[in-house]
Amino acid sequence: MGKVSLKNTDTCAPRDMDKQKTKGKLEKILLELDELQNLLYAQSKHSVLVVIQGMDASGKDGVIRNVFGKLNPQGVSVHSFKTPTPEELSHDFLWRAHAHAPGKGMIQIFNRSHYEDILITRVHKWCDDKTAYRRMEAINDFEKLLSVHNHTSILKFYLHISPAEQHDRLQERIKNPSKQWKYNEKDFEEAKFWDEYMKMFEDCFEHCNDIPWIIVPADQNWYKEYIVATTLRDTLRKMDMQYPGLKK
Repeated sequence: MGKVSLKNTDTCAPRDMDKQKTKGKLEKILLELDELQNLLYAQSKHSVLVVIQGMDASGKDGVIRNVFGKLNPQGVSVHSFKTPTPEELSHDFLWRAHAHAPGKGMIQIFNRSHYEDILITRVHKWCDDKTAYRRMEAINDFEKLLSVHNHTSILKFYLHISPAEQHDRLQERIKNPSKQWKYNEKDFEEAKFWDEYMKMFEDCFEHCNDIPWIIVPADQNWYKEYIVATTLRDTLRKMDMQYPGLKK
C-alpha cells in the first residue's frame, strides 16, 4: 500500500455514483451473499475474518446490521473489542483476538479489533513506539497464521469519515431519541485527538499491510455498505465453492 495520507483521501463516494442505482445493486449483491454464505457454511473448508475499524460514529454498527444482518445468523458471529478485562490483560495482547478467530465455514466480524492495541494505546501514550512496532510484527504473523494455515480470508476495512460528518453524527446522538442510547460523552473527548489518530492509522496501514487494508469512504452510508458488500461478495466468489455431495 505504501504511505497513505488520510487527509488527502476522499470520505465521499465518487461524483458519478448514483445513489439509487447503487442501492439497487446492493440489494442484488446481498441476495447473492446469502447463497454464497450458505455455500461457505455447507462446504466448511474456508472461513472469513472481517475487521472493521474507524473513528467513533464512522458507521461500524450500521455496516454490520445492513450488510451482515441479512445473512444466516448460524454462520455469522460478531465480537466487539472493548477495554480489556483483567483476565485479558493477564495474557498476551493477541490472546483475546485468537479466541474469536473464525472456525471453518464461518464469517467472523471484529467490531474494532486487535488493532486497538496499536491505535488508542499509542494515541494516549499507554504503549510506546518500540512496543507498538513489535506488536505490529506479531499482528502480521497472526494474520499470516490464519490465512495460510487455516484458509481464512481476512478483509480489513477502515471506515474513513470526515471530522465534519463525525461531528454531525455525534450531535445526532444527543438530539435523536432513537440514537441517544449510543451517546457517550467520551466520544467528544476522543474526537479532540483526531490528528493523532490519523497518524496512528496511517502508520498501521504502512506496517500492517501484508494483508491489505481497504479504505472505505464512509460519509455516505449507502456507498460504504456497497463497498463492504461488494468486497465480501468478490472474496467468496473466488473460493469457487461447491455443495458437498451425499455422505458415504
